[in-house]
Amino acid sequence: MIDTNAETPTRTWRAPPLPDAPARHFCTDCGLSRTDNPRRCGQACQFIQPDYPALETRIHGRTRALPAPGELGSDELFFGPHRQMLQARLAKPLAGAQWTGITTRIAEKLLRAGEVDAVIAMAPHPDDAWRPMPVLVTNPDDMARCRGMRMGYAPLIALVEPALRQGFKRLAVIGIPCQVYALRAIQPELERDLGLEKLFVIGTPCSDNTTTERFHHFLSLISPHPEDITYLEFRADYHVEIRMKGGEVRTIPFLQLPLSTLPPDFFPTTCRTCVDYTNALSDITVGYMGGQGEQWLLVRNDRGQALLELLGDEVVTQAPGSAGKRAGAVRGFLKNVELAAGGLPLRRMPDWLRPIVGWLMPRIGPRGLEFARARVEMKAIETLLHLQREAPARIKTMVPEHVVHLVRPYGLAREPVPPKP
Repeated sequence: MIDTNAETPTRTWRAPPLPDAPARHFCTDCGLSRTDNPRRCGQACQFIQPDYPALETRIHGRTRALPAPGELGSDELFFGPHRQMLQARLAKPLAGAQWTGITTRIAEKLLRAGEVDAVIAMAPHPDDAWRPMPVLVTNPDDMARCRGMRMGYAPLIALVEPALRQGFKRLAVIGIPCQVYALRAIQPELERDLGLEKLFVIGTPCSDNTTTERFHHFLSLISPHPEDITYLEFRADYHVEIRMKGGEVRTIPFLQLPLSTLPPDFFPTTCRTCVDYTNALSDITVGYMGGQGEQWLLVRNDRGQALLELLGDEVVTQAPGSAGKRAGAVRGFLKNVELAAGGLPLRRMPDWLRPIVGWLMPRIGPRGLEFARARVEMKAIETLLHLQREAPARIKTMVPEHVVHLVRPYGLAREPVPPKP
């Protein structure tokens, strides 16, 4: 169906009408359950029985390097298989981009070069700019409509089979980790049964998700005029940046966010038990955590290298930096998660102290790659503790080996240590 809501002629297609997603506790509605064969979720869901070593080997030619006993391990333990990591920005930032627009620019270049027939990505819903809407893009100019951050669940993978049936056999997909895992798991079937010829996967790290409705509630807590907020970003300098329709820009220290007023289940169990924060099965990951104010690229394989080279001299890169020590921050997070009893890990401190600590954190806390390592360790800790509390039977099949290595320095294991008598 052609998008008739656009102001100018377009060849961006929306998803066809889809069946409702089955009600499942561990589900982010990646779209697989809305396809013709929803039973594939049992083999292709990140939250059931993920097999990262097998998929990493198939996609990248090898699995991530895990440390030997007594070793600390390389950055592949934290971030997955990769050939290089870069701090990057477009020399000329694109209007409306979340950062400078690297992700959508790569996809646009793929279409202009004729490397793909279509790109599956997210665009803002016509009724709510914050609500993600999966779209199939065939016109390079329409990638501009996919710039920016959305918040909420969107069945991206439900568009893949309809795209192939329409004759689009060479695809690029921009997705978050749970979507990419499902896509990679069914990729051989798509190639065998529906003629998928080429697939480029541009991944973005996931910084936790919630429903669009709950995100609107969060916006109402940080601004008296939430309807005027056009941009929001959790930055690696421990601040949230918001921009308003009138051009005003505000930054809020993490410690001064009104998190205590959010419901304990503001982030669903799935997002609190994610084992792939950095989208390890993508060809190239484009994020922010290790970028120190710029974007952070992880080039994972030959296809990822080709995607980066498409940008040519449009992209400015340098080696990412790293500063500070993460251990104290991670241990503090561990303690807060343990005390939160399944809710949000809030750090309790007097109001007068929050501005002081908020000023100190960007200066003495982990920065650059050390910040990224800290966030990945925090997610691993959160995963294990929430599963131990809410779904202990899932730990054996849902927690991969690399997560076990990440939590081990903090005294955690797959099975909780019984209390001493």
